[in-house]
Amino acid sequence: MSDKCGNCDCADKSHHLEEVAAGEVMGSLPMDQAFVQAPEHRAKPSVAEADGIPVIDLSPLFAADGVDVDVLAAEVGRASRDWGFFVVVRHGVPEEVVARAAEAQRAFFALPPARRAAVARSEAVQMGYYASDHTQNVRDWKEAFDLVPTRHSPLPLPSAMVLDNKWPDDLPGFREAMEEYGEAVEELAFKLLELIARSLGLRPDRLHGFFEDHQTTFIRLNHYPPCPSPDHALGLGHHKDAGALTVLYQDDVGGLDVRRRCDGEWVRVRPIPQSFIINIGDIIQVWSNDRYESVEHRVVVNVEKERFSIPFFFYPASYTMVEPLEEVVSEESPARYNPYSWGEFFSARKNGNFKKLDVDYVQITHFRKNAPVHVQ
Repeated sequence: MSDKCGNCDCADKSHHLEEVAAGEVMGSLPMDQAFVQAPEHRAKPSVAEADGIPVIDLSPLFAADGVDVDVLAAEVGRASRDWGFFVVVRHGVPEEVVARAAEAQRAFFALPPARRAAVARSEAVQMGYYASDHTQNVRDWKEAFDLVPTRHSPLPLPSAMVLDNKWPDDLPGFREAMEEYGEAVEELAFKLLELIARSLGLRPDRLHGFFEDHQTTFIRLNHYPPCPSPDHALGLGHHKDAGALTVLYQDDVGGLDVRRRCDGEWVRVRPIPQSFIINIGDIIQVWSNDRYESVEHRVVVNVEKERFSIPFFFYPASYTMVEPLEEVVSEESPARYNPYSWGEFFSARKNGNFKKLDVDYVQITHFRKNAPVHVQ
């Protein structure tokens, strides 16, 4: 994987100007119609706080005897089955590492729009800054910066999209803080992967091979500015995460909603200091043959306060074929999904985030057996 500095070449100038304009719209101008959600997807003025969300203490993972690991795995399994997400505390990621990353994130988004746009992503190189993201073909009220943990070297994706970093060259300590954060959170992600494997009755390292070489994991720095019409727009539209796991840091403002499985209602996830929120993604749903299900979620915005979050998207190598694991299928419980290429799926989703498409947002339901064939 190569790294690029913050200087734009001529080919990127037009996109650079688009992102400058997008950043200025987020900060000062009236809301464009592109942000307006369909009435059925808008947030209600009041959303109930979620009760009973699993909060899991991971400290047994760091105990010398490890006697509680199977109990912990069962707890993770229940949360993955019943909620599709959970909160972890005493997780082993140093508090100062998180603090440095959060401070660097705020420093980046405090830069003037033109300086943020100097490291703008492009359709071919989709790491970097942008303020024009789409979810379900509706623009999100946010700006973001994507980066790949640098100790990994993702292979080019089927669409010829590359995952090269664009680092701001005038923000001392930014790169170091993000690399440190990525390394620490990846260690946590592998530990969670082992707990999920144990909960499915698999050997702890059963899923490691999908992530050891050329993984497509990336980190996203999200900034949700105050919104003039939070009753019409969303910071992030309703969706499910495409990958295996998402490890999310959020600040104390709040705004993450999940769709509760028992009744389909949206509920608000209260921020807990020094914690991470863990989302089960589509890949775990397929690998588990629907024993675990990815959770639908969204981000709401408000008029007064900005919000920051850092999701770590734990993704396998682009050449991975995703299908139910052979250990979880049987004659009584046959595979519910056809195999699909992660690289092609990931490329389609990234392109859908980058611009409004004329085709449906690709979902794992398109690969469910006996489902209609999805045409891109």
